[in-house]
Amino acid sequence: MQYTRVKRREPSEEKAVGVYAYLDDLVRLQFQAQGFSFLPKQPIHSLLSGRHASRLRGRGLNFEEIRRYFPGDDIRSMDWKVTARTRKPHTRVYTEERDRPVILLVDQRLSMFFGSRTAMKSVTAAETAALGAWRVLDAGDRVGALVFNDTDITEIKPHRSRRRVMQILQAVLEKNHTLRIGSGITPGPGMLNRVLEKAAHLAAHDCLVTLISDLDGSDAETARWMSRIARHNDVLVCQIYDPLETRLPQGGALVVSDGELQLEVDTSSGRIRKDFAEAFDRNLREIRDWLTKRGIPILPLNCAESVAGQVRHILGYSPRTRRD
Repeated sequence: MQYTRVKRREPSEEKAVGVYAYLDDLVRLQFQAQGFSFLPKQPIHSLLSGRHASRLRGRGLNFEEIRRYFPGDDIRSMDWKVTARTRKPHTRVYTEERDRPVILLVDQRLSMFFGSRTAMKSVTAAETAALGAWRVLDAGDRVGALVFNDTDITEIKPHRSRRRVMQILQAVLEKNHTLRIGSGITPGPGMLNRVLEKAAHLAAHDCLVTLISDLDGSDAETARWMSRIARHNDVLVCQIYDPLETRLPQGGALVVSDGELQLEVDTSSGRIRKDFAEAFDRNLREIRDWLTKRGIPILPLNCAESVAGQVRHILGYSPRTRRD
């Protein structure tokens, strides 16, 4: 697999902070990738949609052998069938899984190239992916990614190395820096289902699949692919959103665009602002409902706030969090 080299910024170069992600910034996030776990023991608390009872399974146990019972062994691991047959106590020995593949699905479509305050949704997605990749590496697990835009998907298979994390960051930056209005990019809402289909084949069993996206283009097919992946894997959804998508400001006539069509909206109208807010809340409830039915936690991430701060708040910050 080949990657386009995204060079480190020279000190004299000016950064379009918040508009595009930069390698130096994504690398520095490794120092904030502590104090939280993508495999929490407590229920997930959603900032927008309330509490969910869904839990991620965490690491599993692999059966190793059956041997004679020794004083001090956990009696809960007794193999009663072998004990009855041999008339001598025997216990089952398990070892904790050494690692767990984590696959990040990182959205860099044109719908993500939007932001009203601190950063574009595409930048927040890039930072979320970087934070997750560094955290997984620090825990000793393998990390891979499917990075997608409106036309194609870059596949990076899970591996446990700093080099693999850097490959993921390079792939994200390659797509991130091609985003711009007026570039001729045709929005591809159907790419969400395409990447989920690919993830369903890549994540065969016992993976953690983390979707980092604004969920633009989600439909009944999205729910089917999510269900298929979740049968044998854990799934975590990081929904990226901008404050302007939740509530319109009272700013008079505004022109909005989806990259193809433009619409002028009179935001001085209280009815329009109310209808807009209700539409967003209704769409969020629909997404929340079909994720909840499938036992999939959702982490809403506001692109106007620090990614690391939000993740720690949602997953429960603790300086002594166990390495998962």
